[in-house]
Amino acid sequence: MKQRLLFLFFGLLCAQLTAQYKFEGQLAEEVIGNTVYLSIVEDFRKLTRVYPEQIFKKTRTDSLGYFVFEGNNISDKNGIYRIHIDECPEGENNTDHYFSKCQNSRSVLFIANNRDSIFFERTFANEMFCDLRSTNPKSDAFLQIDAEKENMIFDFSEFRSEANRKLNTKKWFRRLQQFGSSFNEPLAELYTYDFLSDRRNETYAYYLNDVANNPYYQELASKLNTYYPNTPLAKLYAREIAIDEQLRAAPSTSRFSWIWLLGALLAFSLLMNFWLWQRTTKRNANNGLLTQQERKIVALIKENKTNKEIAKALFISVSTVKTHINNLYKKLGVTDRDEIKQNF
Repeated sequence: MKQRLLFLFFGLLCAQLTAQYKFEGQLAEEVIGNTVYLSIVEDFRKLTRVYPEQIFKKTRTDSLGYFVFEGNNISDKNGIYRIHIDECPEGENNTDHYFSKCQNSRSVLFIANNRDSIFFERTFANEMFCDLRSTNPKSDAFLQIDAEKENMIFDFSEFRSEANRKLNTKKWFRRLQQFGSSFNEPLAELYTYDFLSDRRNETYAYYLNDVANNPYYQELASKLNTYYPNTPLAKLYAREIAIDEQLRAAPSTSRFSWIWLLGALLAFSLLMNFWLWQRTTKRNANNGLLTQQERKIVALIKENKTNKEIAKALFISVSTVKTHINNLYKKLGVTDRDEIKQNF
């Protein structure tokens, strides 16, 4: 063990000197030999599962379950990365592992940069991705936040009452917000923000009330612009905050006016559809009253034939054709040939 720690120390020191990252670890025995994937997450709304476009490296474990990713092709600034494994076979049905659908999928989110060396150690209970050692003190921020969220879930489940839900929502909302801020890392705060503002969570309603009045959100936007300017993460957060602040700040009368407007448009649409349906029904009914000769004339009109050409085709006079066409206009409720072409 001492030799391994000494080796790890020198490995971490060399990584710092050469500005190369090295992410390594040991998997559980039952998944030895499986493929391990490395992803970068640039959209904080895609933290909860794996997406194909996030993956940029893959490798396999050795016979003891060890894997390693190394290189110098990631940013020198902190970013959000993911390592995940599964037991899905590669080949034409390999899309399942992208979405963590396999029974034994495991993944870990962490913070890292191009100078970091991180080791993901297998625990004595044969568990994976529960702990890490890193040259970057902020790498395990997400793991610590997840542990805090588990405490929150226990609080909510202890008493399933409305009173308990309201009290715990307020308490844990502030607690998670402050816990994320304690890392002095905007990416950690973004991780808690993603959870607290998720529409599927109990905290969403409280978040909407908070976003319009709490300067915390603008302060986080300022931090992201300072630490990570012009990044997709900072831009997405700024857009979301702007929209949510407007949504919450909009007066109720304004929302009601939109509801009335949408209702009026819906009613108008229904009336127009009813009118068009009646008109079509009438035309179709009249269409059934046409004589055989009139049907032939309709067919020739749709072929863009002139009155003279229709008369020649049907062996009748031009004046007779005109009479038939006038009768057609009355029966079909149209005023010209174009309407006949469009509707019949």
